[in-house]
Amino acid sequence: MSEGSLRGTRLGATSYENDDHVVPAERIAVTFDCPRGHVTTVPFSTEAEEIPVLWQCRCGAEALQRSATRPDETPGRPARTHWDMLMERRTIRDLEELLDERLALLHAHQKRKSA
Repeated sequence: MSEGSLRGTRLGATSYENDDHVVPAERIAVTFDCPRGHVTTVPFSTEAEEIPVLWQCRCGAEALQRSATRPDETPGRPARTHWDMLMERRTIRDLEELLDERLALLHAHQKRKSA
């Protein structure tokens, strides 16, 4: 082999990149207080458009930003269940007819298998 050839390295062994000439984005530290006494500090970019007022604490509670007031609770729409969506398309009578048809098909299939 020639002296000018490159030697191979293991995959993922080392990175040849370095942090020279890299300027990290400017950040601000925002502190959130949990109702259970936990304090969480999260770094955000100074260019962030919106910084949340509420943050999920490690204990699962909602931590409030130290310099903010709790937002008003707006009642949301209740979750629509499968049954609710079904009842928008069908009536109970339609569902009973479909059930009778499916049961008749199932019974006919079972009779063919046993015969």
